[in-house]
Amino acid sequence: MGSVKDLIILENPTENSLGKGRFVFSDRYSVFDYGEMPDHIEDKGKAICIVTSFFFEKLENLGIKTHYIGVVEEDKVKSLSELKNPSNILEFKMVRVVKPELKDNIYDYSIFQNLNNNFLIPLEVIYRNSLPEGSSVFKRLKEGSLKIEDLGLNKMPTPGEKLEKPIVDFSTKLEVNDRYLSKEEAQKLSGLTKDEFEKLINLTLFIDDLITHEAEKINLVNEDGKFEYALDINRNIMVVDAIGTLDECRFTYNGIPISKEIARIYYRKTEWYKEVEEAKKKDRFNWKSLVNTPPHLPKELKELISSIYKSYANEITQREWFDTPPMKDLLNRLQELLLQ
Repeated sequence: MGSVKDLIILENPTENSLGKGRFVFSDRYSVFDYGEMPDHIEDKGKAICIVTSFFFEKLENLGIKTHYIGVVEEDKVKSLSELKNPSNILEFKMVRVVKPELKDNIYDYSIFQNLNNNFLIPLEVIYRNSLPEGSSVFKRLKEGSLKIEDLGLNKMPTPGEKLEKPIVDFSTKLEVNDRYLSKEEAQKLSGLTKDEFEKLINLTLFIDDLITHEAEKINLVNEDGKFEYALDINRNIMVVDAIGTLDECRFTYNGIPISKEIARIYYRKTEWYKEVEEAKKKDRFNWKSLVNTPPHLPKELKELISSIYKSYANEITQREWFDTPPMKDLLNRLQELLLQ
């Protein structure tokens, strides 16, 4: 399926019917679009599954359509409240994944103009409540691929700046490397009407607000994150993939990053990261063949990241799934490590 989760197909979707599948969330992780990194983060898969199920159940209770069916334990589909132990398997309704055609190194999305229903919208929809250090926005502003007017700002932002209103940003989902898109480009290639696209933006802002509210309860700041969507058989927008996890969102605690960003911070200081940046400039499609294998994470940092994933699952759901220290203690230790 991908670098961090595997897919089991139970029933294939068709043009007129949803299928059924299971995500098996692994302990693998990925940064900078590289794919599977050399380390595994213990119990990360279970923590991610628990958190995304928690948020999907909240959305379903609010009448928002999602692809969520339930969590799997002993081959039975259950709600979180019925689960005895943490599971890393989530059952969901499957839609068709139709991919754009690559012609002369350009992706052709014309097929999406003729799809009526039951397909994955080929976008990652990103919300930004602030612009933390490391946000891709700063790199894009520097390169000139993004202008401050596109962000609704009248001056150049600074790292850590909190936005007056959230920004909704877009990137491709089904290309070799994620590519950022303007709002107009995103709507054009998605196959959505203008009204449907506006609904997508409003739904993104609503879910962003929900996650922000839940994160605030455990003293986390929701900086930014991403969602994926599909159209069901009646062409209703449906939230899919995973939401509200430390892989999908960037949270901070007193300015300390709580997410995959921890690993990104470590790797940005390595020679390997410099190789990645240079290779992407040389060959956008085959850059991975130009770089060496990434170095391993230091043992203590890897164990700390594992504990943070587990502690976040405990605290956001208000249930002790894992035997792990409180988030506050873990983050104080993380701050010491990152400052070394």
